[in-house]
Amino acid sequence: MRELLETIREWQSEGATLGRAVVVRTFGSAPRPEGATLVVTADGRLAGSVSGGCVEGAAFEEIQAARADGVSRVIRYGISDEQAWDVGLACGGTIDVLVEPYVRPEVVAAAGLRAGSVVVIPLPADAPPAAFGPHPPGAGEPPGRSLSVADDGSLAGTTGLPEADAAIAQAARTLLARGGSATVTAAGRQFFLEGYPAAPRLVIVGAVQVAMPLARMARELGYETVVVDGRAAFATPERFPDVDRLVVGWPDEVADEIGLGPTDAVAVLTHDVKFDEPAIVEGLRRGCRYVGAVGSKKTQADRRARLRATGVTDAELARLRGPIGLDLGGRAPAETALAIMAEVVAERYGGSGVPMRALAPAVATA
Repeated sequence: MRELLETIREWQSEGATLGRAVVVRTFGSAPRPEGATLVVTADGRLAGSVSGGCVEGAAFEEIQAARADGVSRVIRYGISDEQAWDVGLACGGTIDVLVEPYVRPEVVAAAGLRAGSVVVIPLPADAPPAAFGPHPPGAGEPPGRSLSVADDGSLAGTTGLPEADAAIAQAARTLLARGGSATVTAAGRQFFLEGYPAAPRLVIVGAVQVAMPLARMARELGYETVVVDGRAAFATPERFPDVDRLVVGWPDEVADEIGLGPTDAVAVLTHDVKFDEPAIVEGLRRGCRYVGAVGSKKTQADRRARLRATGVTDAELARLRGPIGLDLGGRAPAETALAIMAEVVAERYGGSGVPMRALAPAVATA
């Protein structure tokens, strides 16, 4: 939803009315995750996707039907669903899609927040359960009032049932910690928890050539970006027009100013001992979830010896990614930036960094 925010706001500023379809549950090889969104205007414009192209046409029609009758419905598309085959969902997965006649303003607001938030949407009473099998569209019901859970776990609104409120708040806290969206059952009703965790942040130390495409890629992936360099001639808005924050100063001296902490990823790109080692020490000692630094294997070995001499422990050094990035083979600045960003993303989601084909089950041959 966050990737659609600019488009939604633009359409709303034009006076357009919108409906929405959002994936609320997936099974098997589903093409898009929970939270994947398609929005449609009354005049037929659309943005986003709930299936990567497989059922967009069907979802489009359901949104327009919801706009006409003012009710929400949850529709299941899957390999056992004849309608899904008709519209092209032949990937073997199953998805449940919530279709609503409007885009909830609280969802738009949550998507625009930097702080984490979860929007809790009651699903229609006839929504399909968490089981496989076909489920034709039901009669639906008017959209239910949503609740929200803030980053601190506090619940705004109530279901009217304390045990359901507690279960929803706990599930929302889990989503905010790991990211994503999910459907939960509480007090016999189903609720879609649409998660908007705090935007991840990448702190780039060194306003060098690689830093420019790295900052662009990070922003495209939804990261807040900070570029730190002690050289004012390098850390300029002309070189970094789209970063969220440019800081001129020594990395260790500005760590408090930028609030460097455990949720940050830090990429040290300076190739300069007096800049990079203080930055590495700060990143490791503040528990940043990712700390990577450029340099050859020999540079890394010499650096680690110096860091040990300053009191950095072996456990802390084991967390240092150096040389930084995944081995993609490229050496151009943008290719190096891609390798770095790929490792940052893999760390965030616990990815292995190996080719997907190596993870796929072996196909039996006759």
